[in-house]
Amino acid sequence: MNNNIVAVYPGSFDPPTKGHLDIISRASKIFPKVIVAITENYNKHHMFNLQERVDMMKESVSNIKNVEVDSFSGLLADYLVKIESFFVIRGLRALSDFEYEFQMALMNRTLNQKIETIFLMPDQIYTFLSSSMIKEIAGLGGDFKNLVPEPVYKRFKIKNNL
Repeated sequence: MNNNIVAVYPGSFDPPTKGHLDIISRASKIFPKVIVAITENYNKHHMFNLQERVDMMKESVSNIKNVEVDSFSGLLADYLVKIESFFVIRGLRALSDFEYEFQMALMNRTLNQKIETIFLMPDQIYTFLSSSMIKEIAGLGGDFKNLVPEPVYKRFKIKNNL
């Protein structure tokens, strides 16, 4: 195996969930190095700023030795060229994710023919889970402790005075 191969798991991760960690864990068993690349998604209103999301993710993956956390702005294709990686990891929870992810994979390949997208499915207990759902549950006072990593739960509590 080529130990220089780097896979990138991009996303806004607002906030990171246990579903994200499941995908990261799976990718870390396949690739020698995984970079979780956190970006601003200008189409979304973020609860946590970029640095908070980076910090939460770093704390959440600190026990996985071959995973690093980075941030970027702009096109994923440009970021991949910058770090000299062309493998993108994306999670598929349900069939409804496939169309969007398929379009994104094809667009990235259109921007750079070297880009390959690898789709991973999370454990079935996370197929319903999304960052948006976590924010909604928390906003309505529901219990979400078992759905997010401990560092994320702590930051949520502090940020929302819970």
